Amino acid sequence: MRIIAFKTLREFYEKHPDAEQQLKFWFKETKKANWNSPNDIKKENGSASILTDNRVVFNIKGNKYRLIVKLNFKYSRCWIRFIGTHAEYDKIDATKI
Repeated sequence: MRIIAFKTLREFYEKHPDAEQQLKFWFKETKKANWNSPNDIKKENGSASILTDNRVVFNIKGNKYRLIVKLNFKYSRCWIRFIGTHAEYDKIDATKI
């Protein structure tokens, strides 16, 4: 998968250093992934939540943080739409961000 944009993750973990290693691991594993459907994601990331419009929520650091991405399976693209604390996540509509 091609991930757009790592800068978003970097800016987040600079403010939340405890998330750095897990976000870097997520980035590395997602970059290597060959996901063709939401089922492929669930096989590798059982705690991921599949939303409408090819959006996926990943739990980071034991669900302390939430990462929302939008996927284009045909072109192997992954757009980072949101990264934040669980409290910040509760204030947004994950299906529209």
